[in-house]
Amino acid sequence: MSFNVYVTRQIPEEGINILKKFCQTVEVNPHDRPLTYDELFRQVKGRDAILTMLSDRVDAALMNEAKSLKVIANYAVGYDNVDVKAATTKGIIVTNTPGVLTDSTADMAWALLFSIARRIVEGDKLTRAGKFIGWAPLMLLGGDFIGKTLGIIGAGRIGTAMAMRSRGWYMKVFYTTHSNRNAVLEEMLGAKRVDLETLLKESDFISIHTSLSEKTRHLIGAKELSLMKNTAYLINTARGAVIDEAALVNALKNRQIAGAGLDVYEEEPRLKPGLAELDNVVLAPHLGSATIETRTKMAVMAAENIIAVLNKQKPKNCVNPEALT
Repeated sequence: MSFNVYVTRQIPEEGINILKKFCQTVEVNPHDRPLTYDELFRQVKGRDAILTMLSDRVDAALMNEAKSLKVIANYAVGYDNVDVKAATTKGIIVTNTPGVLTDSTADMAWALLFSIARRIVEGDKLTRAGKFIGWAPLMLLGGDFIGKTLGIIGAGRIGTAMAMRSRGWYMKVFYTTHSNRNAVLEEMLGAKRVDLETLLKESDFISIHTSLSEKTRHLIGAKELSLMKNTAYLINTARGAVIDEAALVNALKNRQIAGAGLDVYEEEPRLKPGLAELDNVVLAPHLGSATIETRTKMAVMAAENIIAVLNKQKPKNCVNPEALT
């Protein structure tokens, strides 16, 4: 077919091959870096579809430039980088890649939790620096997990998967959600739905899994951090701006909380001043879905979403179904 598709980053070949079987032109950003807005703006003209990353800002002005654009396939679960309202007005379908990265992201949240609570990164640095001179009773003491309380902020797919992994440590689970009660967590774990204040005050480990919106931006700020135990740990694999990062830096510096594990950042990839210098935070470069299997599934899903739209069919993962009409 004579369709023209642009892919804003290099992705697993399985997704590219699917597109090439159906579309005449499939062009991929050759640079191993995100495009600037101006670069993306120049690339969208004449495209029938674009496969975008969370780092790509896709606004109304860009859509106006892409007059033949039919579908924006976001290579992520979240899509706050896309002006969905503008896309819907223009009849452009927006899709995402939910479900396939649930387990890998939940695993990453636990990896961060273990790393910060057991001070693994600090231990690694100490050992590499030749400062490990033998076992010591008080060296790098961390926190236990058995019987502790896990707080889940946002009990959707990933939050549920994160909580379910707590069974091996016999943890008490609290959760918050804007939707209906989570029957799976309540029935399987005896989890309790509580308000945010209660969760912050009583949890030993808090893991964020909510989407980013105007309601959740800076959901965790100075006030909320002050409610947490000084022995508690905060984990974020959702969206960076859910946390007021400057307030988190202050809380960590003052040992207001024991530590944090972050995979996402408020102004990604930039960090708030002082964050990188702290030992009581583990910083990962947005690795939540970074397994070979998961990233491949995401590429295939995004490609299939594009082909469905170009075939005038409803894609499996449409976030603005009203645009279909």
